[in-house]
Order: sequence, then C-alpha cells, then structure tokens
Amino acid sequence: MHSVFLRYVDEVARQGSIRRAANVLNVSSTTVNRKILSVEEELGVRLFERHPEGVEMTSVGRVMVEHCRRTLYDFQNVRRLIEDIRDMRSGHMVIYSIDAFAGRILPAAINSFSEQYPGISFSVVSAERDQISEAVISGKADLGVTLYCRDLPPGVRILSEKLAPIGALMRPDHPLAERPSLTVEELEGYPLLRSMDAESRTSVLDRVAQGAAMQTKLVANNLNLAKAMIVANRGIGIYTRIGFLDEIDRGEIHFAQIVAPELMQNTIGWIASDSAGIGPAKHMFAACLDKVIRTLDLTG
Repeated sequence: MHSVFLRYVDEVARQGSIRRAANVLNVSSTTVNRKILSVEEELGVRLFERHPEGVEMTSVGRVMVEHCRRTLYDFQNVRRLIEDIRDMRSGHMVIYSIDAFAGRILPAAINSFSEQYPGISFSVVSAERDQISEAVISGKADLGVTLYCRDLPPGVRILSEKLAPIGALMRPDHPLAERPSLTVEELEGYPLLRSMDAESRTSVLDRVAQGAAMQTKLVANNLNLAKAMIVANRGIGIYTRIGFLDEIDRGEIHFAQIVAPELMQNTIGWIASDSAGIGPAKHMFAACLDKVIRTLDLTG
C-alpha cells in the first residue's frame, strides 16, 4: 500500500479524528477520508467506525494500524541506512582473516570498495580461526573472514558464507594427481602439509582420519611456505583452494577433493559480532566480498 495511506491511517489512529489528523498532515480532511474509504472498499472491511465526535478503530483497523506503524518504522530505518551509506566518506575498518584470503580475495574486495568509498581505510590482520572469532566478539575486529562456519562459538553472526571444501593439493606430476577425488585412507604414507588449529595444534583432518596413519611433514598456516613445499614436491597440502587459485589456474598445483563429509561441507564466511550493530560500512564491504567470491571456483 502507498506510503501516503500508511501515514494517513497512522495519524487518524493517533488523533482519533480525521479532521485533526488532516490538520497535522497539512491536507484536507476530505483527502484523508477518501483515501481511507477507498482502501476500506478494496479490502471489504471497516478500519474505523465514524462517530460525530471522531473515529474509533475496529479490530481489523487495529491490525492495520500495527502494520502501518511497523512498515513506517522499517522504512525510516532503511532510509537512515541509505543516508549513512551515501554520506560514508571516512572511517577505518579492522578485518581479521585467515591467511588464504590475503592473496587474491581481500585485495580485490578492498579495491572494489575503495573505488566507491576512498575515505575508508583498513587494517588487515592474518590470524587463525579461534583468534578471528575472539577478535570479532571482543570488538577488536569489525569483520572476520574464517573457516568452518557451521561450528562457530556463541557471540558471532554469519553475514554470508560459501562452500569451500578442504582437499589435497599437490604437484601435477604427483602419483595421486590423476585423481579428481581421494579418500583419507589413500593419503596414508604420503607426507602431509596441514593447517593448524590455534587451540589444539592439530589439523581438522584428525577429526575425520578415524585412525588412519597420517604422516605429517609440516604444520603451518603460512600459505607461502605451504606453496613452496608443495611445488618442491615435499608433501601434499590439506587446505581449501582459496589460497592456491593462481597456482591451480596456471597448472602448477593440482587440487583433489577429499571424500569426507566434514571436509567437503566446509564453508568460508564473513562474520561480525552478534552484539554490535552492523553499520553501512560492514554491509557494503561484505557485499564486495560476496561479489568477488561469486566469480571464483572454490569446489574444483
């Protein structure tokens, strides 16, 4: 329904009189009455009972007034948000992120955002998953970019997430490189390069190995080190595709999915504090991340 009608109904309900409402709205009482009558005719119900001393809401009218006020309130909030976005000229955003995003995704998102809002500056901190959640919850970080979004602690909200399976990364001439997918058991006997959980100092692979004998060559979250080791054929990396997209595109590294539900269903996402407001800068930057991520093949 038209916003004019919403304001008319709201004000008539407040004033208890079409004439007094018209005075507040600075329109004729005839205009207000005709608008309400036309909607009553369209709906086939009375919103107000007319009396010589004024009007009184019907039961249906009370439902309508509640809807009108809620809609007007939501509209005012949206209008304020749009005004904030339009006037967003300066500020600073702190982002805690897994190292994998630093190579291609975050630079692309920051560049896209900065074209529209050049006055916003950034601090980007590479961190492990637990540290990212802690920084977001404590307010040290405005946004976090993290893994395993289906297993986040209380106090964070997911703004957006995307499927990003954890798989095996190796040189194209590796004996397993002809396989598009592998089981955990097929990795036995090969040296592995694995990500580190900040708390347990182990890889997520341990939770799905189910007793398989995993031979760890290196535990590290530094992807430059992991890439160098993979290219040197020193081991198989257990990571998502995210930090290796350029090498995969150039044919320098092969990615094979690991057939294990927890690894195949892994997601990456952008998170914020559940208790802090999501301001326009966070909304807009999250939208830039979404736009960049949509262009990438993260599943292989």
